Amino acid sequence: MGIFRSDEVAVGDRVVVRRLLPDTPGHLSDIIGHVVSVSPLVLRPQSVGGFVSSAEPIEVPDELVKVVKKLSPRRIRNSDIRAVETATAKAFPGIEHTWTRDGQWLMRAGDGITERSNSAAPLGRSAGFGQVPLEEIRAFYERHNLPVKVLIPERIGAPAEKLVESGGWELGPEIIVMTRELTALDLPAAEYTFRIDDQPDDDWLALYHFRGQPLPVHALRLLQDQIDGEMGFGRLLAPAGETVAITRGTLTSSEDGRVWLGYSAVEVAEAYRRRGLGTRLGAEMLAWGASRGATDAYLQVIASNKAGRALYTKLGFIEHHRHRYARRES
Repeated sequence: MGIFRSDEVAVGDRVVVRRLLPDTPGHLSDIIGHVVSVSPLVLRPQSVGGFVSSAEPIEVPDELVKVVKKLSPRRIRNSDIRAVETATAKAFPGIEHTWTRDGQWLMRAGDGITERSNSAAPLGRSAGFGQVPLEEIRAFYERHNLPVKVLIPERIGAPAEKLVESGGWELGPEIIVMTRELTALDLPAAEYTFRIDDQPDDDWLALYHFRGQPLPVHALRLLQDQIDGEMGFGRLLAPAGETVAITRGTLTSSEDGRVWLGYSAVEVAEAYRRRGLGTRLGAEMLAWGASRGATDAYLQVIASNKAGRALYTKLGFIEHHRHRYARRES
């Protein structure tokens, strides 16, 4: 948890607080509960089911607080985190996916640009309890002439988090993974027409950027490669037929049998922004996913992107977990 930043919290939020134990110098303890007071920080510990309990509130003095992190209103299991990350990995296959010998880390090589296609992910059921097989991971990326990168999801990435905290790694931005359940959605008639294709055309590709930058040709080609599931390239068309907003949807499954709609590559043409097209595009993609049998949807947004988070909240998404990528410096 140390690599994840503290959040501003409010009364009623569900949080985890890592605190120093006053009677045991140097030792830390976590409390999960709901905020009763912010100043001073007072928590009511959660019950076993994750709901507000009748337990007595606990006050945590400021000098003992190490980290305060806001949690999802839901109780998220480690298996739920692994399910979303597994569905994501299937949606971005890249050039090669290979498991480490112990079957706990999935090593991914792809375009050399996007982290989700070029990092080792702790997706095995025991990955959160053992050592990171760093030498095996390093050899894999040397073979692909790529830097060593690891994905560190909260909780299931605990061994990698400890490894990174020891030094010699460069951390990427904190990313929020948001999810929502899918149900059939009724969409009213609109001025802009929604269309989804099996492959993107030049208009779709011309509009897409990764974190504000155009992708090189080889990266765009990998984006179009077949996946372990189904994908569709959605767009909104203006009345004159111009492509004004795009997104990529993927349908992949997790081990628990859920089918996930992955919602990514969202872009609205500059001249058409602030017209509600991002919301409309998202609603269309959710409806498409539900029509194709998806039970849940997920997306990723950089924690600092407040506008993006607000849009996705409007679409019914709430925070599921967070992750970061780390690159080995040498």
